[in-house]
Amino acid sequence: MNTFLWVIVPYLCLAVFVVGHLWRYRYDKFGWTTRSSQLYEVRLLRLGSPLFHFGMLGVVGGHVIGLLVPRSWTAAVGVDDHVYHYAAVIGGLVAGVMALVGMSILIYRRRTVGPVFSATTVMDKVMYAFLGAAIVLGMWNTIAGSIFSLGGEYNYREGVSVWYRSFLAFQPDAELMADAPIGFKLHALVAFGLFALWPFTRLVHVFSAPLGYLTRPYVVYRSRDDQALGSAAPRRGWDRVG
Repeated sequence: MNTFLWVIVPYLCLAVFVVGHLWRYRYDKFGWTTRSSQLYEVRLLRLGSPLFHFGMLGVVGGHVIGLLVPRSWTAAVGVDDHVYHYAAVIGGLVAGVMALVGMSILIYRRRTVGPVFSATTVMDKVMYAFLGAAIVLGMWNTIAGSIFSLGGEYNYREGVSVWYRSFLAFQPDAELMADAPIGFKLHALVAFGLFALWPFTRLVHVFSAPLGYLTRPYVVYRSRDDQALGSAAPRRGWDRVG
């Protein structure tokens, strides 16, 4: 069972993530979008969207540091376990609360604004469920494992993080996850489920950074002076002033 949960399932989800994005880009380029609903409602969107996106940036950044940066590296630059612990707890909770509050506002908006609700798909609802569960479980692990720890604090940097790096190196050690608390196991399984769903939801827009704007030529605007107008009278509403 440990091999199935912590070797087979993660690699299946990773394969679906990669192949699903390639398929979606090849056969559904017009659907590669967030399906923006800004035209329907702005007030709640202006509040919920920045909270959610900035919160998720913090969540992702915290996971990158916590999972990919070994404990020995942070110790080598002078960051001891005590400092790292407080930074991870405070930063993780702040980012998690921001993401969760922002997502709650966006879900409320999607449910109460008629046109936005009509544009909501089944995959949108499934995506919100998995994303919300992943955020809540992550916050629970932070609170239960770091603040209200019973029987000693679980050091995920010596368990889950090592397993994750071994997974990326294609040498997964399932026993490392087998010894983790149930909260970390559920969080990992929900996260991998979200990765498997990712290519078939609006989350694909994460990989649509408008890098072309950096190299495209300038748009030149020219005024319509008298010589350009010639003998033609300007249209009504475009009379010159002064």
